[in-house]
Parts: sequence; structure tokens; C-alpha cells
Amino acid sequence: MAFILIPQPASSGSLQANAPRSQADDPVPAFHAQAPKGDLPATMSPELFSNPFVQNAYAVAAKVKKTLYQQPCYCHCDRSNGHSSLLDCFTSAHGSECGTCIYEDLYSYEQARKGKTAAQIREGIIKGEWKSVDATKYQQPLPAK
Repeated sequence: MAFILIPQPASSGSLQANAPRSQADDPVPAFHAQAPKGDLPATMSPELFSNPFVQNAYAVAAKVKKTLYQQPCYCHCDRSNGHSSLLDCFTSAHGSECGTCIYEDLYSYEQARKGKTAAQIREGIIKGEWKSVDATKYQQPLPAK
């Protein structure tokens, strides 16, 4: 069975239908307050996925691993999968199946490129600003190496 992720306006939760809930009422999911001193685990290779949107999500995750390590994930995979930060979503296939993870990843990447710190990006994620990411620009295949 294969899953295809079609970019749509982001919403809190996974790609499956969830009961409406207020992000402000939830405690902040797990994250690390500072970057690690050592190396971080590798993200999964974008080439492992056939969907260009998912490929792009994994490609940008690899570029901002230290930032993702310091971010919470509002799909609450810290509770369901034991994740300790948003980075864990992209060291596994979990991120390929979860719109929340992907939109937070793309938001983190865009904000890091604007010079925002991990703490500033985290504030935006907690406020739900990741829901406003324009996913249309990530639908094209990755450029050739």
C-alpha cells in the first residue's frame, strides 16, 4: 500500500481526521531547548519517497537538523511514537505520512533561511504560524544533483 500526500492548507493533527482541538490548550510537545553538542542522526533520504512534496520535506529537513531538534511537533508524536523533537519525524518515515510534521518542517526551514533562531522558530510553531506555509512551492520534483 502506498500513501500519497497532497498539499492542502495545514491543520493541527495528522492526515487523518481528528476532533477539533485548540493548540493553545495543549501543553507544548517534547523538544530540546538547545542544539546538541554532538552529531545528530541522519534524516531519511528524499529518494526513498516517490512524492515530490515529501521528497522536498525530507531534503529541507536534512538542511535544518539542528533547528528541527529544537522544535516541538504538534501531531503529538512525542506521546504516540516516543519522539523527542520534530527531527525524529524525519529520521523515520513518520514525517512522510503526517501533514503537521511536514508543515512544521517547511516553516522551520523558511524561518531559518530568514535568519530566525531556533527559539524564535519554536515561538512561531507554538503560536501555530506553521499552518500558513504555502506548500505549492514544494510540489515540484527536486532539482537534479
